Amino acid sequence: MNMQDFYSCIYRVKKVISHDILQNGGEHWQMISNQVIQTSIDELKVITKIDLCVIDMEGLTVAATFDSKDISQELVRNFIDSPADSQIIGGYHMLKILEDGEVLYVLIAKGAGADAYMIGKVAVSQIQNLVIAYKEHFDKNNFFQNLLLDNLLLVDIYNRAKKLHIESEVPRVVYLVEAQNDKDNISMEMLKNIFGEQPGFYLTAVEQKNIILIKDVSSMDAYDEVEQTAQVIVDMLGSEAMLIAKVSYGTIVAELKEVSKSYKEAKMARDVGMIFYMEKSIVAYNTLGIGRLIYQLPINLCRIFMKEIFGDNIPDDLDDEILTTVQKFFDNNLNVSETSRQLYVHRNTLVYRIEKLHQSTGLDIRKFDDALTFKIALMVVNYMKYIDSLE
Repeated sequence: MNMQDFYSCIYRVKKVISHDILQNGGEHWQMISNQVIQTSIDELKVITKIDLCVIDMEGLTVAATFDSKDISQELVRNFIDSPADSQIIGGYHMLKILEDGEVLYVLIAKGAGADAYMIGKVAVSQIQNLVIAYKEHFDKNNFFQNLLLDNLLLVDIYNRAKKLHIESEVPRVVYLVEAQNDKDNISMEMLKNIFGEQPGFYLTAVEQKNIILIKDVSSMDAYDEVEQTAQVIVDMLGSEAMLIAKVSYGTIVAELKEVSKSYKEAKMARDVGMIFYMEKSIVAYNTLGIGRLIYQLPINLCRIFMKEIFGDNIPDDLDDEILTTVQKFFDNNLNVSETSRQLYVHRNTLVYRIEKLHQSTGLDIRKFDDALTFKIALMVVNYMKYIDSLE
């Protein structure tokens, strides 16, 4: 085999490794799947014409490009117990595949020549690299899940981050991505395709409905960059997968130990957005405004507030015409003329509706204080409905 074929072989196998990690995410690490190993040695066989077989510690065939029934379990066991890393037995090159110095598999290359030995060594190297890559990817996923859930001690955060080659003092932000009607988990696959091979991006999930994206950012005030990434996610899932996506994100944090803080903020932004800002596809924690304040109020306090302001006639009981008028009036900064123009009604008709609201609630929304009270009341009503829906 010439050197061009040799390097082509290495390139093809590496491509298999990176593709499989990207697709499967290393989500269930126990051992590399037999199919992945089979694909790897199939690639080698196509290029080199050398047959290969991989056998586990129990003597069972994991993957093979030829009928390996003639290779006895006793032969494999004797080789495992021997101090040698490779042997030629009965026209086969036998080599050990190691993990942390321990035998994980035995690789057998059919043939006693130099080519069989060289390809066997290449296969061993690639499978060992595959093991490391899978395990590290799983360990990163596991690390970030525990980090988000505050399951790690401070000393463990920095020790494990160092082992996993994750920088500790880098500005980061956490996104929550939820795609409606995504029964086949297409959104996760698309996000892997968009961000999977970029440095500083980590995809994971701790809840069934939401995908979590942890992203390195350029600085502590790079919120334009953060917003742009959120928009890319919404646009890509919408245009490529026809999914309606909602993205929420927390504040930028300076250290790894604070990532869980950004995650909690992203969760609150998601919940507050679902209650008060349903029309928005992107909700940022630092723009929640009064919605965040109301979300943190005890429900009993909300009921007392509504009772004191409106008695038994809360704003939810008003007809849709009045509520639509009020919302448009607020959108136009209490401007009667502009509101009547946008609603296609006479100014006097608008004034009549406002007066009608004044009579039923005691609030004249043409006055700033009363308008503010009524605006808060409408938000409190939505919050109370949300809480009732959870019970």
